[in-house]
Amino acid sequence: MNRAGFSGVILLFLTLVSIPVLLPYLWLLVKSFTLSDGAISSMVMWRSTAIAAVAYAGAVLLCLLAARLKRPQFAWSVFGLAILILAAVFIGPYLTLENYRFLLTRDIDGTGTSRTGLLPSIWSALGSSLLFAMAQTLIVTLVATPAAYALSRFAFAGREAFLRGLLMLHAFPALALTVAVFVQLYYMGLLNSLAGVVLVLSALELPYAIFVLKGFFDTVPWDIEMSAVTDGATRAQAFRMIVLPQVRSGLIAVATFTFLRGWEEYVFVQTLLIEKSQMTMSLYLFFVSQDHMGVDYGLVAAVGIVYLLPVIILYTFTQKYITQMSFGGIKG
Repeated sequence: MNRAGFSGVILLFLTLVSIPVLLPYLWLLVKSFTLSDGAISSMVMWRSTAIAAVAYAGAVLLCLLAARLKRPQFAWSVFGLAILILAAVFIGPYLTLENYRFLLTRDIDGTGTSRTGLLPSIWSALGSSLLFAMAQTLIVTLVATPAAYALSRFAFAGREAFLRGLLMLHAFPALALTVAVFVQLYYMGLLNSLAGVVLVLSALELPYAIFVLKGFFDTVPWDIEMSAVTDGATRAQAFRMIVLPQVRSGLIAVATFTFLRGWEEYVFVQTLLIEKSQMTMSLYLFFVSQDHMGVDYGLVAAVGIVYLLPVIILYTFTQKYITQMSFGGIKG
């Protein structure tokens, strides 16, 4: 098989694999801008799918013809304008911002009753989630970094057993600890507190973070650090100025994954936070979808989009570090 044929097969395979992953996100976005009319909503989603397929096929074609185009930027501009016109004509008339009314008021169902008194403002839930995820990320990163460095650089009795213990703790199903954690936080006075949930999730994430960061520290040559010490730097200065910059990608990756883990947490938040005034976005999304009068899927989709935005923003700023990180001598 020639190179062009092989590339075509790979492109087709990646396209088929990506469809079931990306299509739900497209429908979530479209649904958040449409009202809950079954026939119209379904029609808009299928039309948006067709437009997305045309946009994807056109983008692939333009990429393949990029070397032959005299004015590729002009071609991309015309293509983008054509897609916008298609979207405006075929789905534009059916779109609405009504589902995003919860951004301006607590009256998320538009009736002035129902869940108004049960749910906090979306901004309160968003702030609680950010505080929760950022606090967990800070604790895990600050504790895991020196622990991983010590495991990587120092030999001591029980080191291998400790590493095996970290793997075992990470493999242990956290849900089995739910009752024990609930009782422990109750006697510690941390039940129904974001601080208590942060400590629980930080403890659960630490073994994995330490083990992963140790791998990054292992890739930093010992000679570089010792050269700095020989030149007059203290061990702490060598660690801060020489070693940490070498594992920056690993630190950012661990911090990113820890943040995402805290952001998406539901089980422990639901179990340990009793008062809804402290609910996070995962709980907010759950309660919005619970209504004995019928679920407003457009509203649920709109809350889901708001829930996704911080993750998208975070990944936008950290993806270049994650994709360039090296682990065990292998660069991603």
